[in-house]
Amino acid sequence: MKFTLGKEERLKRQKLIGKLYKEGKSIKSFPLRMVYIQAEHTSNFPAQVGFSVPKRNFKRAVDRNRIKRLMRETYRLQKEIVYTNVNKPYVFMISYLAKDEWAYANIKDKMNKLLSVFTEEINKEK
Repeated sequence: MKFTLGKEERLKRQKLIGKLYKEGKSIKSFPLRMVYIQAEHTSNFPAQVGFSVPKRNFKRAVDRNRIKRLMRETYRLQKEIVYTNVNKPYVFMISYLAKDEWAYANIKDKMNKLLSVFTEEINKEK
């Protein structure tokens, strides 16, 4: 499995994002929150993902972009947790909830926990 996060794996469609926030289920591993939904998408990958950092908590775009970059990197390295455990296509958005910036190692641990909880949740639904 290639550890990349290409254009096909990123969530871009406004209709899917709207549906995600309307009908999606949520799980948390502070400071990360995932809203997910099982939905068909145009990608060949089992999941499409988006990342968000609220402007309310981080006024400067530089800070928001850095945190999104850290979240994308931690997801990219650990996405095999999701890819090996899902059979249907999923769409999810990962949001950063904390009001201060966390270190990379801490975000990586929390991302691992979040993805593990996600796979447990979808396996319960089966």
